[in-house]
Amino acid sequence: MSTLKSELSRDQQRTICSQLGSVKLKLLYKATVHGFTGAAFHQRCDNQSPTVSVGYNASGYVFGGYTSQPFSQSGQYVNDDQAFLFGFTGGKLHKYPVTSAPHAVKMIGNSGPYFGDSLALVNGSKPVIYSNTGAQYNFNAAEMHGNDLNLTECEVYQVEESTELEKPWRTIIWESGNKKKLMESIQTYKPTVSYVSQARVLLIGPVGAGKSSFFNSINSVFRGHVTSQAISGCSSTSLTTQFRTYSLKAGREGKPLPIVLCDTMGLEDSKEAGIDIDDIGSIFKGHMPDRYQFNPAAPLPDDAHGYRKSPGIKDKIHCVAYVIDACKVSIMPTKLEEKLEAIRKKANLLGIPQLVLLTKVDEACPLVKEDLRNIYRSGYIKEIMLEVSAKVGVPLSCIVPVKSYSEELELDLNCDILLLSAVIQMLRFVDNYFDELSDQLSSVELKNLRSV
Repeated sequence: MSTLKSELSRDQQRTICSQLGSVKLKLLYKATVHGFTGAAFHQRCDNQSPTVSVGYNASGYVFGGYTSQPFSQSGQYVNDDQAFLFGFTGGKLHKYPVTSAPHAVKMIGNSGPYFGDSLALVNGSKPVIYSNTGAQYNFNAAEMHGNDLNLTECEVYQVEESTELEKPWRTIIWESGNKKKLMESIQTYKPTVSYVSQARVLLIGPVGAGKSSFFNSINSVFRGHVTSQAISGCSSTSLTTQFRTYSLKAGREGKPLPIVLCDTMGLEDSKEAGIDIDDIGSIFKGHMPDRYQFNPAAPLPDDAHGYRKSPGIKDKIHCVAYVIDACKVSIMPTKLEEKLEAIRKKANLLGIPQLVLLTKVDEACPLVKEDLRNIYRSGYIKEIMLEVSAKVGVPLSCIVPVKSYSEELELDLNCDILLLSAVIQMLRFVDNYFDELSDQLSSVELKNLRSV
């Protein structure tokens, strides 16, 4: 069955919800779909609470009422001191609290929502309104519904608890102009060290977290269509068995971008499975050649084909991105946490900046699945990020949520902006690496000058 489409605008929903706390509205009944009858209303709305009932007329008025009590067909009045009626005028909500709580709601079998003897929607199983100010609610009829008593629509919403925050806690511009600006920033990026042309970012994460999918998604943004160069998919063991360095291109035949994403075998909680921690150390230092076949039983030997004995700065890793599945943070095995801690210590010793890519955020949170632009409005996603901060040992400012392409055939602007924002953050961290390197070189040079 297709999802019901709400007649209430998003701003109107937020305005109503602001009167009720941290909640969201779930559409239960829509008269033009289910019927302008009391039976259809009660079939879908009885025993559901709290609810917001909304009426619409041809004059453009939007109005209704809230009750914390469940509907029934008892024929009795129900006490509700939280009930109120409302109407929108010029986008502003006018609220009319109940004046006689014991008679706040009336349970009538052949009608829709019935607020005392003051307001009824779908009255007598007809698309009309019953309006009587001064009974249990004092309201201005002309202001509320313009005295137009014919309904064009009636909707009833269940009020549910929500993790949606009142304001986003991070600022992001969801516009095509921003996407273009982000892409240009990445394309024109230059490492601050003149003898390095490309930043090298290593993706590390558990099996199935989405390392390869992240590369494929970034590649898709710059190619202009969804593509899949790196092997990705669902498996209990790592689909990546080689060390791969992926250079991104600006378009099908465009120039290579100044960033290389390095993909590794997935981490596993078993000691004998997944990538070896010593191999990660070799990657950090630039020893490991592209397409090296991982051997979980033994780390990279220094006599392996292509082994770099004296790697340059351009061969080393300049930033580490831990790729973590948002759906699995709470069930992360202790052994996996220990492996991540060991890797983090190695990276810290080498002065490599680290961040976290939190993937599959749309699968973890319905609010984000509904609209990716809710990513920084989701209190639940923020809680997950705080949990990741504690488990991985990085500040909240070093965690960026992303959604990779998995089932889509076409690019999505919001998805692209989130992905590109993550790459920008990587490049900022790379700058930190080179800044620290420059400081070290300056310190050594100064020390040498002093010793002359």
